[in-house]
Parts: sequence; structure tokens; C-alpha cells
Amino acid sequence: MAHDTEVTRREILEAADELFYGVGLRAVSVDEISAKAGRTKKTVYYHFGSKDRLIAAYLEARDRPTLERFQRWAGNEGTVAERLERMFRRLGRCAKSPTWKGCGFVRATGELADSPNHPAIKIARAHKANFEKWLRENLAAEGHRDCNVLARGLMVLIDGAVTQMLLHRDASYAQAAARAAQALLRP
Repeated sequence: MAHDTEVTRREILEAADELFYGVGLRAVSVDEISAKAGRTKKTVYYHFGSKDRLIAAYLEARDRPTLERFQRWAGNEGTVAERLERMFRRLGRCAKSPTWKGCGFVRATGELADSPNHPAIKIARAHKANFEKWLRENLAAEGHRDCNVLARGLMVLIDGAVTQMLLHRDASYAQAAARAAQALLRP
């Protein structure tokens, strides 16, 4: 029984991920998610309680894989600036795909800006804090000073590049962000 519950929950989350990321949080109904998952609306509510909690669960499921993807792109070799260069290069390639819709966390924050206490906002905030912590740890390991300020600046570059690429459909913003990161990290 627990296995069936796990499978059902995973299938609902997969459907929600595809629809929320592809269309938007508010534009997608629970009816559409239940149909895509091949489950009843009642089953969706049984597992998640509300659309708001489903949105939060969708972002929570994206948290670790998203950070791990960026860490993989950056790799472990070279300086922080070199690793960020690799990460931005991969991000720029992703942005060229017609299915790429930017950062799900930033998009959720934009859609839910009028609901600062929404459970998904808390998940998005935690995700960005973990990402910033990862940057800060890499900077500290390399001996940078003012790691908190530098990590924040890099977060602004990353999220800014993602937003500009989504807005303009121009991957060169990733290259510009990589150059800005190199300048920021120059001793």
C-alpha cells in the first residue's frame, strides 16, 4: 500500500512539474494536473490537501536536483571563476531550447508576489539560500574575503542572467554574467 501511495504521489508531482513549469502555477488547474497524472482530483487533494501545498511540493521536488545540476555544470576543477564560467556556458546552452522556461523558483516568486507567506515562497527562499551557501562555501575554500557579499553578488548575476535570457531569448546574457563574475572575483 505504501508503495502505491509513493507511486501515486510521484506521478502527480511529475504531472504538476511538467504543467507548472511549462504553463505556470496559476494558469494550471488541479483538474489539468489530475488528468495529466491519470488520477482523480480527489486523489490529488488526498495526497496534497490543496493546490498551494501541491505547488510547494513541486518546488521542493525541484530543489535538490536543480542545485545538483548547477554543481555538476560547474564541476570541481579550477578556480571558482572558471567553474562559474562553465556553469554559465551550460546555462546559456539550455536557454537556447524552446522548452526552457527559466528558473522555476524565480518564476514562482513572481507569480506569487502578492502572497509572501505562500508555502512555495518559503521553499523558493530556502532554495536560493542553499544555492548562495554553496557559492559562499566555494569562495571561502578558495580564500576569498567578503564571501557573503560576493556570494550575494553572484546570485544576482545568476538570477539576472536567467531572467534576461528568458525575457530576450538571448543566451549571450550568460556570457555577460560569466564575464561579470570573473571581474567580481578578480583579486
